[in-house]
Amino acid sequence: MVLTVDHLAVRVEGKDILHDVSFVIGAGEVHALMGPNGSGKSTLANALMGHPRYAITGGNVSVDGQDITAAKPDERAQAGLFLSFQYPVEIPGVSVQNFLRTAWRSLHNDKLDHKIFSARLQQALADLCIDPVFAKRAVNEGFSGGEKKRMEMLQLAVLQPKFAILDETDSGLDVDALKVVAAGIERARHAGIGILLITHYPRLLEYVVPDFVHVLIQGRLTQSGGKDLAYEIERVGYKESAQ
Repeated sequence: MVLTVDHLAVRVEGKDILHDVSFVIGAGEVHALMGPNGSGKSTLANALMGHPRYAITGGNVSVDGQDITAAKPDERAQAGLFLSFQYPVEIPGVSVQNFLRTAWRSLHNDKLDHKIFSARLQQALADLCIDPVFAKRAVNEGFSGGEKKRMEMLQLAVLQPKFAILDETDSGLDVDALKVVAAGIERARHAGIGILLITHYPRLLEYVVPDFVHVLIQGRLTQSGGKDLAYEIERVGYKESAQ
């Protein structure tokens, strides 16, 4: 399995945000994407998932050789992409369990094995230290920030995509919640899911050691390297590390 982003350019509301962005993520690889505020990290996440506000003006995106550059969001999900939101939204009236069951059914072309789904959901709840009662609550309604991020990891664990784009999953988490989320990411990695881990700070990378680190500044990938690049950024900042 391979996710290929090839010379991608993206425009938002008439403004060019991303320029000539290229990288390749293989099965079970974790690629950390770092950069200061306004560098285009969330733009990349939304463009990869097909948000209509984010127009791809150059390059292409493919999953296992299948070009999804012009695909709709649901088609990208069918191809194996998953996006964990920086700010997960509430969905009143829709329980977590029903939401995940519907998503599972969609991804598996209505071939829903209830026992397999139920077992996977219960195991994922236990792994993420989530009280099973949460599965009956409306999606993210009244959830704390940490609970919302755990719910994103729950979706990842149950749906098992080929590639996961995690947009600042560590944002606003205390250390205990961070460890739980990091453990969820590691389980996904060991299951063969390729991960694009978008983050501001190296804190999460203390628990999830990336295979590759990329630095995005002003819409361009300025550096790529191993895990040591993240520590260099923490020590000297983005500007000096690029010199």
